[in-house]
Amino acid sequence: MTEFNRRDFLTASGLAAGAAAIAGCNPSGSASPEGGTVAGGHADVVVTNGNVYTVDDDLPRAEAFAIKSSRFLAVGSSSDIGNLVGPNTEVIDAAGMTVVPGFVDAHNHPFYSGTRHLKQVNVDIRTIEGIKSALSERAQNTPPGQWVQGFLYDDTKLEDGRPLTRADLDEAVPNHPVSVTHRGGHTGVYNAKAFEAAGITVDTPDPEGGKFYRENGELTGRVAERAKAPLEALIPSSTTREERAESIRLIGDLMAKAGLTSVHETGGGTDNLVAYQDALEADELYFRIYLFPSGGASGIAGPGLFNGLKAAGVRTGFGDEWVRIGGVKYGADGSASERTMAMSTAYVGRPNDFGILTMSQEDIYEAVDDAVRHGFQIGIHANGDLAIEMCLNAFERAQAEMPQADPRFRLEHCSLVNDSLLQRIQDVRAIPTPFYTYVHYHGNKWGEYGAEKMESMFTHRSFIDRGIPVAAASDYPPGPFETLMGIQSMVTRTDMQGREWGPSQKITVEEALKVCTINGAHASFEEDIKGSITAGKLGDFVILSDDPHTTDPFAIKEIEIARTVVGGRTMYEA
Repeated sequence: MTEFNRRDFLTASGLAAGAAAIAGCNPSGSASPEGGTVAGGHADVVVTNGNVYTVDDDLPRAEAFAIKSSRFLAVGSSSDIGNLVGPNTEVIDAAGMTVVPGFVDAHNHPFYSGTRHLKQVNVDIRTIEGIKSALSERAQNTPPGQWVQGFLYDDTKLEDGRPLTRADLDEAVPNHPVSVTHRGGHTGVYNAKAFEAAGITVDTPDPEGGKFYRENGELTGRVAERAKAPLEALIPSSTTREERAESIRLIGDLMAKAGLTSVHETGGGTDNLVAYQDALEADELYFRIYLFPSGGASGIAGPGLFNGLKAAGVRTGFGDEWVRIGGVKYGADGSASERTMAMSTAYVGRPNDFGILTMSQEDIYEAVDDAVRHGFQIGIHANGDLAIEMCLNAFERAQAEMPQADPRFRLEHCSLVNDSLLQRIQDVRAIPTPFYTYVHYHGNKWGEYGAEKMESMFTHRSFIDRGIPVAAASDYPPGPFETLMGIQSMVTRTDMQGREWGPSQKITVEEALKVCTINGAHASFEEDIKGSITAGKLGDFVILSDDPHTTDPFAIKEIEIARTVVGGRTMYEA
């Protein structure tokens, strides 16, 4: 029996579908001018009069394309593609607007964020008094003793010039335990009721891989990394299956408006998988999902799903074009946005602070070896250069002892690198997924790293120059998922206040478009079925009101998404 690896399987299935769809088209992928009909009838959808960037080197520009049975049927001129229009064909006149492949976010948390949008208090508010008011209002409608939870808190965006504290929360909500999660997800702020419920005092020692922040002999309320565990363990899961399905619809609407057609959910459990299947069956899944089960006990959902998949013999790649099992996800260090990532050099103004490691070298060796033995791709959250080096040690050892033809080890975030690490990433063919909206959106944080270090952070230029297929990643909620903001950020390296960070890492719009499309598909072994407007691939595309190649680079994020289409089906229309 012939054996196929997961890439062979995806390639074969994509080509077979493409071959069936393209019958009646000439070899170039343009519509056959003679009659224009194909086996099985006319096209289901035709887009004409577009300024089409295909991200396909064999045919980089086009005017039009056709879709049949959810896949691109032909790509070419408007006159040629017009031959494929039948009486039941949906014809979309792009009217000169720009058309690009559907955007792929290779590191995101849609289930996590969707449930929080549905159930928690959004504290993406610019004043402490505003946050206190929002939490107090929720407390008034919350039974005594139950938790009040806030999310999307960001200390560097407060107009007060100081962070939220335990005292603020005690004043706003004195009779309920409160948890306010930083949008980065690695730290939180808690009130006295929460600490009391968890039995935590100012004398409680910091756990390995975590920290309780103190000032003037008192807890400030801020808690980082593994120190959050005893507090978060007290918060009951309060979502029903129906609410979880609703959260997928809610976040799907938001992502469709941003042009996202495929998303990698990096960390999840059984509830995630069930919610996506429920949404798919209800015809309410608006983006394709590549789901990473959580691998560690401290992961976003615990290792239950991963252990069950291993026991069942399920491996990375199992599923279909809508819901597919991805790699296993672990976390090795802290956060770039919360300034806790593990580095070999200290933070500016904090000479003894080198960040936090959440896995040991032995932990990482064991995680990588286990993933390889069970046929899983692995993605490890590694922001700082120390954590990245530890991951590369494990990737290299695994390849030496259990060599794979194409493992595509993933370095999730891969924020701070140097020449040595870049060479090792290239040699082991690992895939970095650095934040693509961070430079622009989180400018107030970069002073704690310094201008020199920022030349070595989120290094899209360095990755591209070495031929490393860097993929786009928002990590939402930590970073915004609007891809056009990401393109602007990568192209200008300029924050919302106009400050430039790491200008040596600027890339072109053309390069950024590849990062946000075909490179994201490559990160999930799916570059042969998505990521470009190519005959035979899945019919995912986005229509933009303006061309980012010719728009003022500092206004790219203002371009409107006119339409988002997945498999020929419009998921959003302005």
